[in-house]
Order: sequence, then structure tokens, then C-alpha cells
Amino acid sequence: MGKALIKSTGTVAGMTMISRLLGFVRDVVIASYFGAGVGADAFFLACRIPNFMRRLFAEGAFSQAFVPMLSEYRQKQSHEKVMSFLGHVTGVMILVLSVVVIIGVVAAPAFIALFAPGFIDDPVRFELAGRMLRICFPYILFISLTACAGGILNCYEQFAVPAFTPVMFNISLISCAVYLSGQLETPIMSLAYGMLVAGIAQLLFQFPFLKVKNLLPRPRVSFHDEGVNKVLKRMVPAIFGVSLAQINVLVDVLFASFLSVGSISWLYYSDRLMQLPLGVFGVAVATVVLPHLSRKHSDQSTEDYSEALDWSVRLMLIIGLPSVIALVFLATPIMATLFKHGQFTAEDVQMASRSLVAFALGLQFFMLIKVLASGYYAQQNIKTPVKYAAIAMVVNIIANAAFIVPLGHAGIALATSLSGILNASLLGLGLMRDGVWKPSRAWYKYLGRLFVGSAFLATWLYFATSSDNIWLVANFKWRLLHLGWLISSGIVIYFGMLLVSGLRTRDLRI
Repeated sequence: MGKALIKSTGTVAGMTMISRLLGFVRDVVIASYFGAGVGADAFFLACRIPNFMRRLFAEGAFSQAFVPMLSEYRQKQSHEKVMSFLGHVTGVMILVLSVVVIIGVVAAPAFIALFAPGFIDDPVRFELAGRMLRICFPYILFISLTACAGGILNCYEQFAVPAFTPVMFNISLISCAVYLSGQLETPIMSLAYGMLVAGIAQLLFQFPFLKVKNLLPRPRVSFHDEGVNKVLKRMVPAIFGVSLAQINVLVDVLFASFLSVGSISWLYYSDRLMQLPLGVFGVAVATVVLPHLSRKHSDQSTEDYSEALDWSVRLMLIIGLPSVIALVFLATPIMATLFKHGQFTAEDVQMASRSLVAFALGLQFFMLIKVLASGYYAQQNIKTPVKYAAIAMVVNIIANAAFIVPLGHAGIALATSLSGILNASLLGLGLMRDGVWKPSRAWYKYLGRLFVGSAFLATWLYFATSSDNIWLVANFKWRLLHLGWLISSGIVIYFGMLLVSGLRTRDLRI
């Protein structure tokens, strides 16, 4: 089972890496075509609102309630019962989300005023964001069904397809930015159309794979199905928990809407860079370990349950720590290399780099939240993460108010990191206090080895990285070659020191 988990995690991480790299190409194209001005701010806001709904209902509360239930059905029920359950779940989902889409399209200006009140005094951004939101809002329906399809495939150990699916999103936005923007009176509107097309494309992409596995549901609305009722009941507390985490994101946007033009875009680009290790490794491990933990809980295998959690945390640390160090020391080099093209200026690079450093301070803890929260969800315990998320949300709001004046948009990023540190700490301590997670005896040696590797990496990057001014004026070829050299040499130094200090691949096995 340990080898299977590692293989599945590698598969998800590999497919997600492809998607994330293409996502960077997408962001480079958007930055080059539209920069960090009024249009970009309006689009990133319009994009965030349906994405907030997606993470709330689809990848958040729904997945946390649906995946453990489907795993239980697969273990204990016939295939006919499973398909009946899936048909009723998807039918109810389509009905509810269709109503949500209609409300969102009709009330788009009200949503803009709610989530970005700072736009009200800027008629151009306000009107443009409202127009784009009307086009983007149906995305929530298609991407939620996509998340449902991905959850089904994950429960049947088909991890590659759902992990690869976001590639469709990136291809769609890149294509619309390049080929459609020049045909429109307002070029930035091409991104809104691209988002809508992306939702449809991602859903259709998974259909053939569900069909081959005989897992393609036939939607039927039924609120009387026992499994549907259980999912809905478990979603209620989960919605509160996930909404608290997502409200943190929207709180950041709300505060940023009162800052200078470009602040929302700077936060977006820096957050995107942080999402690479978080999305590739954090989500990959959490995606693989949740169904595994659900089965162990169903089998009442407490020792295996703890061991899987312990393995997940070890894996998060060995990837997370060097990622944090790299983003802190290479913030400006990475930003300048990836985004300083076309409409994205040197000032944009400097501003986005500040928030990237602040976000990076919480990266390791955001990664840990992914797997530690799974330790609760697999037990169908959703209330405890909700409580911890509520505490973290309050801290985020207070920290935003405290930091926004002296630090601007970077203060918003720092507040987010502090809330993530608190949330992860509460989750981990709670699991250990309840005896669910019992860290192995090898942790002291493991942490010592990670400290050695991290210290050598930080020292190397500190002395080897040129000043920020050089990165801002150098040509693209120089930036690309030097950044590649810094990253590759850093990888060799970090993992080389881990080997020298005694770390072996057996230390990462269950």
C-alpha cells in the first residue's frame, strides 16, 4: 500500500505539474497582454467570485462530504447502488447550481459591490467587472460537475485524468487572450469568454474516462436518496469550514479593492507563484491520502491511519521547506523572469515580489493544512476544522486591518500567512491530542536532516543571487539562464545535504 500511495502521489504531482507549468504560461500571456492595470484588476475579481463558489461547493464542502461517502459505498454496496447514488447526487447538484448561476448572472453588480466595495468609487472598474462576472458565473456549474467527476475517478484510483484536466482551462484562456482579444472592442473581455469555454471543456474531457469505467452517472433529481441526504447533511458544517477559508481570500480582495490600481493583480500573480508547490505537492498528497484514510477509518485500522498521516506530513516538509526558502530569496528573480514582458513593468515586478515574500512565509503551513484537514474529514469530523478555520479567519481580518496601512498589499499577504500558520498549528495539535496522529520516533532525526539541507540552501541562495536591480534591467535570456542555474544548483545542494546527513528513500515510505 505504501508503494501504491507514493506512485499515485507521483502521478497526481506529475499531471498537476504539467497543468501548473501551462498555468504559468497562461499568466505570462495575461501579464504581457494586459499588465496589472484596471482591466486586469477587474478580471481577477470577476474570476475570483465563481472560483470562490467552486472551492466552497465543489472542491471544498462537496468533495469532503462526497469522497468519503462514495468510498464507503464502493466498499459495502453493489455497483448498481453506487450508480444510483451518483445519479441522484449529480441531479441535485445540477438543479441547485443552475439556480445559483441564474442568481449570479442577474445580480452581478451586487456581487461586485459586496466583494470589492472599493470598486464602487471607480465606475470603470466596477462596470467592467460586472460585465465579465455575468459571462464567468456559469463556470461554477461546469467546474462543479468536473470536480464531481474527478472525485469519482479518484475514488477508483484513477488520479491522472482529474489532475490533468485543468490543462483545458489554461489552453482555453491562452487561446482566447491570443486570438480573441484583438477581435473585441474591450480586449480583456476575451478572458471572461475563455473562462466559460474552459468550464465546458474540462467537464467534457472527463466523460470518456468515466464511460470506459462504467461510472458515467445519469443525473436524476432525488432528495429522498439516503446517500444524497447524508452528503447534504455533512456538507452543511463543511460549507462553514470551507467558507471560512475562502472568506479569507475574499477578505484580502475586499481590503485590496481600496488600495491603488494594480494591488489585486499584484496579489494574484504572487499568489499564483505560491500555488505551484501548494497545488502540485500539497493538493497531490491530500488528493491521494483522503480516500486512503477514509478506507482505513472504515476498516478501523487506527495504526495504519496514523502512519498514513505521518507519511503525508513528512512528505509535505521535505518539499515545502525548500520551496519557502526559494520563494523568499528568489522573489524578484522569479517575478522578473516570468512576468516582466509587454505591459508588466519593473514596478509591477517589485510590488508583486513584496507580496510573494509575505505569502511564502505561510506556504509550508498552507501545505500542511491540506493533509492535516484530511485527517479530520476522513473520520467524517468536519466540525473541528470549522472551529479552527473560524479562529484563523478572525485573526486574518484583524491582521489585515493592522498591516494594510504600513505595508499595503504586502500586509494583506502577510495577514493571510499568519492565519495559515495558526490554522495548521491548531489542526496538527488537535490530531495529536486526540491520539489520531502519533508522530513516529524518527521525527527528531528527520527534522535535523531537513534543517541541515535548508540551512545550506538558504546560505547558497543568499550569496549567489544578484541584486534586484540587476534582475530588473537584464534581458530575458540572462534572467532565464541565471534563474535556471540558481534553482538547479539549489536543488542539488539541498538534496545533496539531505543525503550527506543520512536521509534515505526508506525514510519517506509508509
